[in-house]
Amino acid sequence: MTTTPLDAHRQANATSAHLAHACETIAERGVEFVYFQAITITGRVVGKVAPARHFERLAVKGVQQHQTAIANLQGTREGVLLAGGVNAPEYTAIPDLDTFAVLPWDTSFARVFCRLYEPDHLAVDAGIELACDSRGLLRKAHAGFTDRTGLELRTGCEPEMTWQGEGLEAQFRPGSSPAYHIEHLERNRPIVKKVVEYAQALGLDMIEGDYEDEFQVELNFMYDHANLTADRLTTYRQICKQVARELGIQASFMPKPATGMMGNGCHHNFSLWRDDVNVLVDPGVTELHLSEIGRHALGGLLSHSAGAMLVNGSTVNSYKRYWDAGQFAPSKINWGLDNKTCTVRLSANGRLEYKLPDAAVNPYLSHTILLAACEDGMKNATDPGVPCQGSSYDAPADDRFPALPLTLGDAITAFGKDTVITEAFGPKLSTLLIDFHTDEWARFCGYVTDWEREMYWNDAP
Repeated sequence: MTTTPLDAHRQANATSAHLAHACETIAERGVEFVYFQAITITGRVVGKVAPARHFERLAVKGVQQHQTAIANLQGTREGVLLAGGVNAPEYTAIPDLDTFAVLPWDTSFARVFCRLYEPDHLAVDAGIELACDSRGLLRKAHAGFTDRTGLELRTGCEPEMTWQGEGLEAQFRPGSSPAYHIEHLERNRPIVKKVVEYAQALGLDMIEGDYEDEFQVELNFMYDHANLTADRLTTYRQICKQVARELGIQASFMPKPATGMMGNGCHHNFSLWRDDVNVLVDPGVTELHLSEIGRHALGGLLSHSAGAMLVNGSTVNSYKRYWDAGQFAPSKINWGLDNKTCTVRLSANGRLEYKLPDAAVNPYLSHTILLAACEDGMKNATDPGVPCQGSSYDAPADDRFPALPLTLGDAITAFGKDTVITEAFGPKLSTLLIDFHTDEWARFCGYVTDWEREMYWNDAP
């Protein structure tokens, strides 16, 4: 009898030292409930809650959810439920037991991340990995990338976000900015203190943070293996929502909260490692410089950045950030040496900063794209060209790379044309992403906005 991936995961969990440790933790700390968490195509956290006395059983058996949950149970304008419709089977969610953690704000609750599988009762494809599980996809993609190249992708994210509530308004001289102002960090001290406290309790090594703009705070955690970074970004978002509830304020990862405000990005800082050595760095070269592998990986990333925009800018609102030139969001596909106006910035410490991903990004999909694009560039020795000098906003577009899509509609088209990305995602996930975002774009195009009322209500005669 063939052992399926679902069987293998269950068998591994049944004998795992992590299971014994989780059960000991539940008993020692008085955990009463456990969240079994899965990730949808938009990066939303879904799942089930179970009494902790059933954890040992469910850690092996798994929990079930209707497959349309993977697309947020979103229905189209025509009433079609995406990801299989009402008759779709359930998927089986099996925990990755090394992600088990007690929630610091209520130690009677814990959580664990899961990977998703087709149920084992199907006549066809029983027990295989669920094709639209973005978290499982990243784990598989990274393992394959390492097998083929001998390299590991390490990343760190810069999760900009908006905090709004009484007393959080910025006060600064007209024409200037409150960025980096310690006085404004002090105004946000209760937020910073709680977020860092909870993050460190959940395994994030918090390293630094600053006040970016009015209502915008960025708190960073240490870079690591890309799989861990994606999980930690998801955890960070959940922490921020919890802190907002406790303080009676609002926390949002909306990419462009308002016209004229700084957009919320989620820059991905990445490097490639072999035998614990960063191969982007060329030994013996002291100035800003990329190794040959680094140049080719960068070339691949630039070549596929247009196709990647459906993930990096996954909402209608995302594109307001790229239109607002001069606020440090890229508007052209290019790169530069410590140049913050470019799509990719080579920093002084041997990493590449990818500035297209925004605060709403699904980090599992964005990291899968990084792997696929960099590998394609290394395989084809793709030349990134010369770095942009001066402001990218004033520079001509590099016609060797596709233009940056500036609407969600254009991003859907660019994604569909990029076979490297769509093959990395597979046909089912690629089709679901196109269907999901096509419906979102259609809903927006048919919606009358406040801007239109202001522009046209009294315009004629």
